[in-house]
Amino acid sequence: KMSKKLLLIDVDCGVDDAQAIMVALAAPGVEVLGITCCHGNTKLENVCKNVLRVLKLCNRSEIPVYRGACVPILGESAHASMVHGHDGLGGVPDPEAPGLESLQKEHAGEAMIKIVNEHANLVTLVATGPLTNLALAVRMDPTLPQKLKNLYIMGGNMESRGNYTVCGEFNFIADPEAAYVVLTDYSCPTYIATWEFTCRNKLPWEFFDAWVSQEMDKAVFIKKICGHGMKYFQSEYGAAVLNGSGFLPCDSYAMAAAIDESFVTDYIECGVSVELNGKLTRGMMVLDPINFLQKKKVFVMDTCNVEKLKTLLMAALK
Repeated sequence: KMSKKLLLIDVDCGVDDAQAIMVALAAPGVEVLGITCCHGNTKLENVCKNVLRVLKLCNRSEIPVYRGACVPILGESAHASMVHGHDGLGGVPDPEAPGLESLQKEHAGEAMIKIVNEHANLVTLVATGPLTNLALAVRMDPTLPQKLKNLYIMGGNMESRGNYTVCGEFNFIADPEAAYVVLTDYSCPTYIATWEFTCRNKLPWEFFDAWVSQEMDKAVFIKKICGHGMKYFQSEYGAAVLNGSGFLPCDSYAMAAAIDESFVTDYIECGVSVELNGKLTRGMMVLDPINFLQKKKVFVMDTCNVEKLKTLLMAALK
């Protein structure tokens, strides 16, 4: 284990979370210690089922899966069925998918604390959904962040461009209070793949077509679950949200950065916070390059090597 990169993954398993999990499972030198589930793209029960389904497809059902928060700390639940389908995986259910009896008994927050304590200073936490589980865990054990090796987040924004509200990215909008807690209380090195960063590095649809046309079960699965979202993103409105046409496996950007430190070629290093009160800006991530807020600095991803992402995605379906 000492020579392997140890990952703990927190997801709201929709289509792009499934892709990111598969990237992690296929990456050499990586060990996934557990997957924790959170409300978000779809309701928690679906998220748990989706993770178990992905693990079964990849013959990795031995990886423990934990049920976490089913609602945000405050406010109403959000969902992203317009992109991910009613069940989070494109509305193409598998009658042979594992049931919820396969879940571990511990709550996700408890599992995070236990796993990190068992591998102190060795675990990379990758969060690809709302940050509710991470916020609850740090409230239960305030020493948790100092025992993490680092934290990678897909969420937030850097130029006030929204994808769920006018100024808000979905994962942060789904629980702004949790995002605020995490960005305030997690003292470990923190790396953020924002919405605009992923949009600037979209992949061409030609790559997507080649990716899902491989003659393998995993490629067939990805093509099926992406069908619903493709209609959305290839629509006029979807292209406007994406700021141009292209394939956007959002969560895989954070996962690629966690797996391969050379994937991101430049960062913006500065303090960040989250707006909690604004009528139009609630949930928006705020960058503080002049250190006005006197907060710890995080690494906001700015540029990356898209070819490395393509390689990781291709390997994920082998």
